[in-house]
Amino acid sequence: MPRRTATMLASTLVLITLLCVGVLIPVPYSEMSPGPTVNTLGEARGEPVLQISGRQTYPTTGHLNMTTVRVTGADYNMNAVEAVYGWLAHDSVVVPHDTLYPDGKTEEQSSQENAEEFSQSQESAKVAALGELGIPVTTRVVVATVVKDTPAEGRLHAGDVIRAVDGVAVKEPGDVAKQVTKRKPGEDVEFTIVPAKEAAAAEKAHKDATTTQKVVITTVKSQEGDRAIVGIQAGTDHVFPFTIDINLADVGGPSAGLMFALGIVDKLTPESLTGGKFIAGTGTIDDKGKVGPIGGIEMKLVGARDAGAEYFLTPADNCAAAAADTPDGLTLVKVGTIDDATKALEKLRKGDTASLPSCSKS
Repeated sequence: MPRRTATMLASTLVLITLLCVGVLIPVPYSEMSPGPTVNTLGEARGEPVLQISGRQTYPTTGHLNMTTVRVTGADYNMNAVEAVYGWLAHDSVVVPHDTLYPDGKTEEQSSQENAEEFSQSQESAKVAALGELGIPVTTRVVVATVVKDTPAEGRLHAGDVIRAVDGVAVKEPGDVAKQVTKRKPGEDVEFTIVPAKEAAAAEKAHKDATTTQKVVITTVKSQEGDRAIVGIQAGTDHVFPFTIDINLADVGGPSAGLMFALGIVDKLTPESLTGGKFIAGTGTIDDKGKVGPIGGIEMKLVGARDAGAEYFLTPADNCAAAAADTPDGLTLVKVGTIDDATKALEKLRKGDTASLPSCSKS
């Protein structure tokens, strides 16, 4: 056999061997890629994403698209070849497995956490949107969870509205623990509550529940110290003056908060926020309208541009990463609050693009 032929054959066999080894060897990485985008002003699966009843709404134009990221599952075993391909590809990112699933978190646990964050982001989006429009929202303290095998089990229930503890009115969740811990373990503490069912019925009717009842619970000592506890975690709930439904399934995490809030503002405002333009974006949002950073910004930019977006509302803390690799034809707009976003959209409507807050690489 000629030397050249033998060398080529040997090289081919080595390459095949390396490929086979690469396919068989698992590596501790996961992949992120662009997910679908959804226009919050439009429909998803034949149903409006945002439905508002009990308040006048207005026609909308253009797009306010939320963006998503696809990730490989917790049990997916990426091989070396796939990892190398992902590192070289522009439309995907390979990250350490623990980045997406820390502390051995299962896919089911991650999905549950994402669902809870998504639900909370919807509530905050509603509060932030109505706050931007100056529409009052009632906030109340509720029982968020009841710990099993504690004195509160069977006495208090998730959704119960807590009006007072030992006769002292509570205005925020921390007030509940403050009052309970004034007692010594073994002493009784009195809760003034509106039962969850009555509170839900009143909320549905957009009324304030007035019927209260008193529940006396004997405290026990916390496992972490000598303080008194009853076994609940307090949280906040909101009562809206009209009904706002967000209909979107198979999406998780808190990153759509900003775009939901803007969609609500647009539907409740006579003038179109977008001016007919295709705008996408991302960002968490809290009750006060502050926009927070998200993960996978590079993939969301690619997904937005592929969908046809011209402008991308970018959380301030994500600006540097976004500016480092912005798809051609997509303009980044830096936002830190919902008010920043509405003001930027006003500039876009007026064609004043030169004064838009932009992102830089540093």
